[in-house]
Amino acid sequence: MSDHLMNTYKRQPVTFSKGEGVWLWDTAGEKYLDALAGVAVNGLGHAHPKLVAAISAQAAKLIHVSNLYQIAEQAALADKLCALSGMDKVFFCNSGCEANEASIKLARLYGHNKGIANPEIIVMDQSFHGRTMATLSATGNRKVQAGFEPLVSGFIRVPYDDIEAVKQVASRNANVVAILVEPVQGEGGVNIPKDASAYLESLRQICDAHGWLLMLDEVQTGIGRTGTWFAFQHSRILPDVMSLAKGLGSGVPIGACVARGKAAEVFVYGKHGSTFGGNPLACAAGLATLQAIEQEGLCQNAEKMGDLIRLGLQAELAHTPALKAVRNAGLMIGVELDRPCADLVKMALAAKLLINVTADNVVRLLPPLVINESEANELVQRLAELIKTFLNN
Repeated sequence: MSDHLMNTYKRQPVTFSKGEGVWLWDTAGEKYLDALAGVAVNGLGHAHPKLVAAISAQAAKLIHVSNLYQIAEQAALADKLCALSGMDKVFFCNSGCEANEASIKLARLYGHNKGIANPEIIVMDQSFHGRTMATLSATGNRKVQAGFEPLVSGFIRVPYDDIEAVKQVASRNANVVAILVEPVQGEGGVNIPKDASAYLESLRQICDAHGWLLMLDEVQTGIGRTGTWFAFQHSRILPDVMSLAKGLGSGVPIGACVARGKAAEVFVYGKHGSTFGGNPLACAAGLATLQAIEQEGLCQNAEKMGDLIRLGLQAELAHTPALKAVRNAGLMIGVELDRPCADLVKMALAAKLLINVTADNVVRLLPPLVINESEANELVQRLAELIKTFLNN
């Protein structure tokens, strides 16, 4: 590795040279099962032919022109996202934290437009919204925030999946303008509300009663990951604002802040922008991704394969006292142990399996949406054996 890269990542000692579907090959020709998908990015797996063709064709025509001009691919992708989500308007950016940053700015502007001088946003413990100053301030993880004080003010933190705590804030704070929440917490440990649909529906009711915006961070849960296009579609609600990224471009950087109703009219000329956001190449990748997911039934596959992996791991680890839980929302899977297990990442790498450990003791699996039954079963077998070996050492 180069000595000229900043030391911001604890990289594993491997370099990949090519991929196909759920498989990666390193520079020595060794083959790996990718159960992480670039941290929920490569929903179509690696080198999906429809994506490769779309990117290649677009690069040969036009990569970037700037938002000073009309961009046909951007308009088409916005239309498609709104058709799939029931939302009204889209602002395109380049990443999840930018999409969340846009949501936070939108909420503040919404509050100021209502005459609230110091608008505040309710956020959750154990949340993760990004690493810009505003999004790390909104994040419920002290490790992410440490060393970057003073943090951005204007956030009120409550426990995740606790409606009463939200009601308590509502009863005593007139400056709240929005709630920002992940339908499933990814970095926080694949935390799923006890009754996910009821949780979102209750938050929706509170926001409606107080004139707040309900803003969903679907950066990790969106684009088919949980078995529906967007995680909120497991409930009967619509958010006011939704942030997307990760799986939207299948590896090409793109993010989106999607809004509905009154929230869709908050940003006007001069209030927000992005040099690269929504460029023709990224939008072509986004369109190809959505089309492939639709044509190949990958939302349904995510639900089916996610349940298969969860049930398989529960069966294989049934007599493992150290196992606290296996939980999933589609292909967003967490295996919680009773002890820190970061060493499993290196053990898995040696066994040619790519996984992640988050929240110290949760193995996080985010396989490509294209994973098939045979590959899912192989993932279960490899990981179960690794966990048993780790616990017996």
